[in-house]
Amino acid sequence: MASAALSLLLSAPPPPPPRSLFAHSFLPSSSNAKQLCVPKLGLKPLAFPLAPRRLYSERVCLFAVAEEAAAVASSSSEGAAARRLYIGNIPRDVDNAQLTGIVEEHGAVETAEVMYDKYTGRSRRFAFVTMKTVEDANAVIEKLNGSQIGGREIKVNITEKPLSSMDLSPYQAEESQFVDSPHKVYVGNLSKSVTTDTLKQFFSEKGQVLSAKVSRVPGTSKSSGFGFVTFSSDEDVEAAIASFNNALFEGQRIRVNKA
Repeated sequence: MASAALSLLLSAPPPPPPRSLFAHSFLPSSSNAKQLCVPKLGLKPLAFPLAPRRLYSERVCLFAVAEEAAAVASSSSEGAAARRLYIGNIPRDVDNAQLTGIVEEHGAVETAEVMYDKYTGRSRRFAFVTMKTVEDANAVIEKLNGSQIGGREIKVNITEKPLSSMDLSPYQAEESQFVDSPHKVYVGNLSKSVTTDTLKQFFSEKGQVLSAKVSRVPGTSKSSGFGFVTFSSDEDVEAAIASFNNALFEGQRIRVNKA
């Protein structure tokens, strides 16, 4: 009889652990995964066999580690966005190393990447820099935004929070419809109100425009303040530069040069 009762007891699922074990048996979530699974000393042993208790403990550990990993990943993603800077209107001869040297005078740099045109290999005059900390990023904005590098006034700001794919679809369509060409001009100091259509229409007055686009901060609808216009010949490019460099367009004096 006693043997049957013992067998029944051993085969039954273990009861839930006391609330005190669940609430206090593990260290805070800031500890590492190994520390999370260390039981607090001084607790009374549970009234069910060791193997099921160990299994339950391992399951709790797994859930705790997974929860912390998810929190860390989310925090890391948000933190990276707050540390990533857009730097615009830089001189064309500034490369990654030079830009890093300029920026790191005001904070620790993690990465720096100048953006280049895939056809000409020339700098597109803007870059993205990721700083080590949010404090470093804020310091760089404060010190460098509006300052001059090589005679050019640069713009420095935090990259925008990404929009949803639905919000971005019109701008993605513009990008995909852009017709690139070796006969291309860079148009700087554009007003925020300038669109791809108005840019194309403006330059069509002096040449055969193949395509035009207003550049935007990646992942957002925000204008970067510059754009590109492509033509069918070098003659049209020269005519556009002669006619529109320093011209007034929607309230601002634009800069036009070969891209």
